[in-house]
Order: sequence, then structure tokens, then C-alpha cells
Amino acid sequence: MDHSLIGTIQSCKVSKKITNGFILKYNDTEILLPDEAVHEEIDLDQSIKVFLYTNKKGQAVASMTIPEVTRHSYGWAEVEEVVTNMGVFVNIGLEDKEILVSTDDLPLLKSVWPVKGDFLFVSLELDKKGRLLAEPITEQEVWDDLKPAPASILNTETQGRVYRSTKAGSSVLTEEGYRGFIHPNERKEEPRLGETVVARVIDVKDDGSINLSLRPVKKESRKEDADVILDYLKENDGIVYLDDSSDPEKIRDTFQISKSAFKRAVGKLMKENQVEQKNGATKLLNSSD
Repeated sequence: MDHSLIGTIQSCKVSKKITNGFILKYNDTEILLPDEAVHEEIDLDQSIKVFLYTNKKGQAVASMTIPEVTRHSYGWAEVEEVVTNMGVFVNIGLEDKEILVSTDDLPLLKSVWPVKGDFLFVSLELDKKGRLLAEPITEQEVWDDLKPAPASILNTETQGRVYRSTKAGSSVLTEEGYRGFIHPNERKEEPRLGETVVARVIDVKDDGSINLSLRPVKKESRKEDADVILDYLKENDGIVYLDDSSDPEKIRDTFQISKSAFKRAVGKLMKENQVEQKNGATKLLNSSD
């Protein structure tokens, strides 16, 4: 069979019945349709729509199961097996074959590799030997088909799956079809590629994408961050040489929180008359000058 047909959906004519299935014809090419891939009654000379692929033995075969994932379309595929030196195998719905996602298309950090039961958003490609591989969707392809998020979802929760994982953060496709992004500052642990997450929408951007957070809601976070700052001050003579105008990296190095989180937490403490800011420093009010 022409390798260019592998991983595609085609209409083929039922040519004859054999012991273990049917022989289909595509132009002058004969293709096996195994009995286990037949899901409805078919007749000789009937044209049927099938998915063409190679089985584990490398034979060209057809299936009446039409997967969402093909050479020409993306879809979610469940991770069935992780093989450290190869990649992960995903199930696209075929009776007798799982498809490899190569290590080349997975994160460098194996700690964020998908695990069995996660889902990857993939399409199919052929390698140099004509074998099917599954490849995760690229950022450009997501942006090319972006569904803009409405402003009304700000501060609501959404569920999605991580489709890309990089040092810059995690990219997510939500169940509504929106493109989301989780900055490292907005998570306590880095989610896996393919992991399903429940996140809070913290920004709806002009380009239609959304920013997400896995951190607690602001009210809880402020209390948590404020306690961290108070504990630090009590252990360091009641003073830290940081204020609202300090360098964000210095704030992060000291408290492991963003500058905006620092300002919110300090604002809460100032409102409660527990601290003050003076001469570039934040001080406990009951500390000595």
C-alpha cells in the first residue's frame, strides 16, 4: 500500500470475503479488513469508509473504527504505557495497535512526562520508515485555531489538560476549547504533560487566550503570604529591606512569592497595623527603630 495512505481515512470497495476478514480495494491496492475491525454488516462491492494503518506485524490493514486522531486531524489520545528510553504509547481507538509519542516530542524533564491515564492532544505522522507516530500539537497550530475566551469567565474555575510543558510554563486546552497558560509563579508543583487540572482564570487577554492559576484564591493566599512575611520579620529583628518598589527578583528570592503577592500581603498587614514601610524597608510596628 502507498505509504501516503497510512494514517488516513479512505473509501474502499469490499472485494471479497476471506477466512479472517474481507479484502478491500483502494484503486488497484488490496487491503485486509480483519473480522475484529468489522462493526456492522457489509456486502460485497459495497463502498465503506475505513481508517488505514499498519498492524503490529507491519501489515497494511483497515479498520471500520474511525479515530479522531489521524494524519489530518488532532484529537485526545489516552496514555497506555510509558517506556523510558522510547516515549509513551497512546490509544487512538484501534483494536490492535497503540501509537508511540517519541521522547523527542516529550519534555526533557521526565518528572513532567505523562503517566498512564493522562491524555495527549496529538495527530499522526509517518517516520522515515513509514511507521505511524503520534505528535503533540504545536503552539502555532493552537493559535491558528484559537477559540477566543469571553471576559465573563474571569475569576471562574475551568478544567483543562496540559498540552505543552516548557520552562516558561504550562499551556492548557480547556474543556471549553480555550487556550490557557500557567506561569511558574501560579503553581506550587509543575503539572505533567497530559495532566488534567482544575484552575482559576486570573486574566482574559486581548488575544483571546487566558492566564490560569493553580494557587489558592487570593483571600487564602493573602493570609498565607502575610504569615510568611510576619514569620520572617519576627526571626530577623523585625525588619526586611524590601518595600513596594523593590526589585521583584529580590522579593521572590526572599519570600518565594511575586511582587504583586508581596504588595497584597503587606497591604493586609499594614491595614491591620502590624507593619509599616519606611526608607525602603518593611518593619514590624512593635519592633525597635
